[in-house]
Amino acid sequence: MWSILSSSNLQWVLLSTMILGIAAGLVGCLAYWKRQSLMSDALAHAALPGVLVSFALLGEKNYFVILIGASVSALIGALFIQWIRSSTRITEDTAMGMVLSVFFGFGIMLLTIVSRSASGNQSGLDRFILGQAAAMVKSDVFMMLFLSLIVILITIIAFKEWKIFLFDPQFAKGLGLSLKGLDGLYTALLVLTIVIGIQAVGVILIAALIIIPAVSARYWTHSFKTMLFLSAFFGGGSGAIGTGISALGSGWPTGPFIVLVAAVVFFVSLVFGKEKGILIQYIQQKLHEKEYAKELVKSPMNQGIKGENR
Repeated sequence: MWSILSSSNLQWVLLSTMILGIAAGLVGCLAYWKRQSLMSDALAHAALPGVLVSFALLGEKNYFVILIGASVSALIGALFIQWIRSSTRITEDTAMGMVLSVFFGFGIMLLTIVSRSASGNQSGLDRFILGQAAAMVKSDVFMMLFLSLIVILITIIAFKEWKIFLFDPQFAKGLGLSLKGLDGLYTALLVLTIVIGIQAVGVILIAALIIIPAVSARYWTHSFKTMLFLSAFFGGGSGAIGTGISALGSGWPTGPFIVLVAAVVFFVSLVFGKEKGILIQYIQQKLHEKEYAKELVKSPMNQGIKGENR
């Protein structure tokens, strides 16, 4: 076990998935407060056709080219969602569900066709479904690290702008901030986070790495700044621990283990979170009931009734 964990290649992969988890946690907070958590799921599934088209055109699995293809495909999915929402009476969540299903179905069809070719059969394209960080080479790891750091830096540098944009868009507009520009930057960060994580976590589960840490952090604080920090911590920890566990087995997919670790963090937060945790709410309710009973005993009406009985 120690020999596996001490491998230099695994340590680089651990570092990359940890940084990816931090980036996903930060972007997940933006999606949470924008009430577009489902958007990450829709765009993750929409990225799959781009992965397969890129491979079919190039004839080999080049991570950089696949990133470009996945980004273009996900952005097309985002444009379709926006067009359906603005041009029809269909609600945003319905539009997301439609794009998710259609693009993912198209991607599975392409995966079946491409996998029948000799090069496709040996390429391991199915790893993009559930993720396989152990299959990443050093160039893939460095690419993921570089792009994840870009996402993290942009999110941190524009912290004040995000806060105004998410909580008071009219005030942001009054300050001269471009709402369309910030919305476009948010979409770009979301797409970038998704596409850089599909090889490690997979197109199906990358959305969970974006959504779960942010929701877990919400159970511990009302502060947006603290929520960003906690979400990044939960995401990074889930990425590193999940990758370490998956490395202990032969051919174990990375994505499911990362999501399972994130799910454990969520359930702990759900029960013990100091703001909305079930246990804290139960204790507060019991204390409130005791205080109410004491006030009821001390009330003048109750004292009068006691005096009459005497």
